[in-house]
Amino acid sequence: MAVKSLGEKYKCNVCGNEVVVTKVGGGELVCCGKPMEKIEG
Repeated sequence: MAVKSLGEKYKCNVCGNEVVVTKVGGGELVCCGKPMEKIEG
């Protein structure tokens, strides 16, 4: 899922890493070789 806006939160379902977008570049976030899942909150 491509990053679309500032403040979006993403989680890795493999290791549990969570990130918050501070600058939008439009790319897809990947961790542990798999796309990260956008979480609400």
